[in-house]
Amino acid sequence: MPPAPFKAVPVVKAVHGLKEGSGAFFFYLWSMIRKKIDTRNWKRKEIYEFFKDYEEPYYGITVELECTGALNFAREKGISFFLYYLYLTLKAVNQTEAFKYRMEGDDVFLYDVIDGSATIDRDDGTFGFSHIPYFEDLDLFMERATEEVIDVRTSNRLIRSEIGENVIHFSALPWIGFLHVSHPRRYARRDSIPKITIGKYRKDGEKYMIPVSVHVNHAVADGLHVGMFFDTLQELFSSS
Repeated sequence: MPPAPFKAVPVVKAVHGLKEGSGAFFFYLWSMIRKKIDTRNWKRKEIYEFFKDYEEPYYGITVELECTGALNFAREKGISFFLYYLYLTLKAVNQTEAFKYRMEGDDVFLYDVIDGSATIDRDDGTFGFSHIPYFEDLDLFMERATEEVIDVRTSNRLIRSEIGENVIHFSALPWIGFLHVSHPRRYARRDSIPKITIGKYRKDGEKYMIPVSVHVNHAVADGLHVGMFFDTLQELFSSS
């Protein structure tokens, strides 16, 4: 059976102020493209069917990564370390195919581009959920991400607009050098979005280390894939 054609998902929210017809606008629309997986002939068919109906199919792994290069780069460029490590995280996610599968109803889709839905803090102690589109160009990513952070911080709503499935759920805990993280979930809703958390960095001799936690649905991502993601993220941190 030939592979299913790529299918455009309707855009259900404003496109972050991107000018229609611009390269960034078309890149954003491209990020909404997905391919339906023929699960009957999928190489991980048995693994998927084994885990997909578990009450709790998620598992989590936490590691410490060296972030010296990324931290120094952000300091030298005068940019937000939070937004920079979010950018690198999304870059690693988009290089890890297993993190781009989404279970939607009885179907599985592979998205072409994965964006970020990060929690953004406010001065009053609350927070809101953002939708930060991923762009390979760092300057464009930082520009759009900064705009989204400002929009969330000047709003009093938890969710300002509908967020699709082609995201990761991302949290920063810069106050905590954690060893483990868990996440609240609605078990009645089928969910396969990866949940990634980055904590407080610490100095270790001449190096800086930072905890990174990943939770994924075992129906679409195994320990091998989580390891591949960590390896890619570490390489990106080190090569900054």
